[in-house]
Amino acid sequence: MIKDILATTTDHMDKTHEALLGEFSTVRTGRATPMVFDRVMVDAYGSQMPLNQLATIKSTDAHSLVIEPWDKKTLKDIEKAILTSDLGLVPNNDGMLIRITFPSPTEERRIELTKQCRGHAEDSRVAIRNVRRDANSKLETLKKDGDASEDDIMRAEKEVQKYTDDAIARIDESLKAKEAEIMEV
Repeated sequence: MIKDILATTTDHMDKTHEALLGEFSTVRTGRATPMVFDRVMVDAYGSQMPLNQLATIKSTDAHSLVIEPWDKKTLKDIEKAILTSDLGLVPNNDGMLIRITFPSPTEERRIELTKQCRGHAEDSRVAIRNVRRDANSKLETLKKDGDASEDDIMRAEKEVQKYTDDAIARIDESLKAKEAEIMEV
């Protein structure tokens, strides 16, 4: 029973870190990365569809991308979706594909992006602490029900705290790396 709680706890903490990395990948730095468009939804074929399901997105160099739709009829819809997104990018439509140049963000914009990343990291830390709280409450329930000895519960609580500390350290490392990437000129 304790092993199940510990396994679930580590799994949730790992998934929280993976989700944070996913959030970080969508934050636009000065580099061109196709993952920036993961959240862009295009109104095509009568419904909202993710951009990456309508086109191939290729990086041509460090500061530009090419979006090549599989169906050329969706070109205008894709262009409109990029313009209305919160990415602040200007698509260049040549009738066959869309070229996007990523300008280097201003110092003010980089500071804003850093604050955004810190917010994502703090949300992840809170989620990690919630996982710890849930695990500890399950362990307390085991103790009250007499399903585990007090020593076993104490060891498990220390293990949960160790997992929590490790997960928060990984979040901090990821944040530090992302901030360095954002502030790089």
